[in-house]
Amino acid sequence: MSLFNVTKFRSNAVCALSLLLATAPIAGYSQEHQQHQSAATTNSQQQDAHYYCPMHPQETSHEPGRCSICKMFLVKDEQTGSPSSKNEEKLVANKDYYCPMHPEVTSHQPGRCPKCNMFLVKEEEEENQIDEHAGHNHSSAEQVEPQSKADKLLSQPKPTLMPAAQSNGDGNVKYVCPMHPHVVSDVPGTCPICGMNLEKVSIGGVGEEVVVGVSGGMQQALGMRSEQVTKGTLWKLVKTIGTVEYNENAIGHAHTRVNGWLETLMVHTVGQRVKKGQLLYELYSPELVNAQDDYMQAIDYLKQDKNRGAGLLRKARLRLELLGVSTNTIKQLERTGETIYRVPYYAEQDGFVSQLSVRHGMYVQPGDTLFEIVDLSSVWVIADVFENEQSWLEQGRPVEITSAAQGLFDLESTIDYIYPELDPVSRAMRVRVKLENPGKLLKPGTLVDVKLFGGPQRDVLSVPTEALILTGRENRVVVQREDNKFTSVAVKVGMISQGKAEITEGLKAGDKVIVSGQFLLDSEASIQGSLQRLSGSNSSENTASDPHANH
Repeated sequence: MSLFNVTKFRSNAVCALSLLLATAPIAGYSQEHQQHQSAATTNSQQQDAHYYCPMHPQETSHEPGRCSICKMFLVKDEQTGSPSSKNEEKLVANKDYYCPMHPEVTSHQPGRCPKCNMFLVKEEEEENQIDEHAGHNHSSAEQVEPQSKADKLLSQPKPTLMPAAQSNGDGNVKYVCPMHPHVVSDVPGTCPICGMNLEKVSIGGVGEEVVVGVSGGMQQALGMRSEQVTKGTLWKLVKTIGTVEYNENAIGHAHTRVNGWLETLMVHTVGQRVKKGQLLYELYSPELVNAQDDYMQAIDYLKQDKNRGAGLLRKARLRLELLGVSTNTIKQLERTGETIYRVPYYAEQDGFVSQLSVRHGMYVQPGDTLFEIVDLSSVWVIADVFENEQSWLEQGRPVEITSAAQGLFDLESTIDYIYPELDPVSRAMRVRVKLENPGKLLKPGTLVDVKLFGGPQRDVLSVPTEALILTGRENRVVVQREDNKFTSVAVKVGMISQGKAEITEGLKAGDKVIVSGQFLLDSEASIQGSLQRLSGSNSSENTASDPHANH
């Protein structure tokens, strides 16, 4: 090979080598650029993905479908931004363990609450499902909403059971679980059930009381009202319903004393009003005719023998009077000297016909009740009184009667009679009141309001009946010791009248009792049940030493 050819070969080799070295970086850059473009495309596709799995937020897609893990339908993400970052925030926010007393305390692993020392419990599978709105990123301005006045009141702390004052005896101090009151121990520790620290409680005698603390805001939310215990006079007042009845002492019966026939009858209907001296009926009776003839003969014999004639005349006149012949009829007989065959009979009192059992022309005989006449100038009011109030009443006590239907108010009278027996069905005692009936407005059968005054009880402690908590075994009231401290006190109740209850034991003048909302306080504190359970823990040493003894 010539030198010229060798030189040309070398120059060609150098040019090829230079070209190779120059094109190598460009090829590498092109490959790297293609990789970056593919990664960017993948990221853009992920960013454009609008569907994700509620149970597995890392599973996303840009079109509807199913999750490759749990086969759930993918849901659409309505929020802007990267779904992957939101799903990561959801996963971070999802805690598997939480405190039952403080739900805001959560953790990924088992442990104890830093506030109350309770064991953290695991959420149920249903509670672990992530809500599609749980990961929404709200601004701080949106999260803080203004609270209304009612929300502020309801956000006040609930009534809490305040520890009683420590007794002198160390044996009266116990440690109780706030969540499980039956767990009682003599030494400090934790509850074997929930892990909470045992609270120190003093178990005192009968004189010690448990105080409940309630904030002012919670008092307003509960609508609590208080009234002061004072001394005063309680009237034994019985309010009841009475029924107007006929005054049985004012009922007149019309009977005939001889056999005969009713020739003329002037009373035709029940309820007809009659006046005293009004003609009721005329009676024909042979016996009355004979009695008149004997009377006329006695008058004639008197003219012959005054001594014997006077006795016969007196007996004949008395016979006519006993047979029901009126004085005017006898005078008419003396004046005319003629026998009256239809003897008239007149009304002896004013009133209304309440019963009519005869008609014109009927034959009557002694023993038959022709009709009844009732005088309504006075009536009876029969009132029923409960068995526990019968000792309040005495004969002669004042009474007020009101009949609004007739426009009669506060008619004064007195107790006329107290019936000796009780009604076997209603167990009520009947009281009779005699009442004057002005204008005869009160009709038998009318219902009236009756107030029976049984006398006063002076200088007694009384509270409104709304303040009483009737438990069946005993009566209790909630007493306000201080502005925010309340306690439940057992009381003995005496007379209850006019919305007031007499307190014979348990309170003193000046105490403040709660008349509204006391039931919530009593149930919140569970005072009686708590004291009984705690007192029962002292019954045996084993019970106090073993926290599981009362489970």
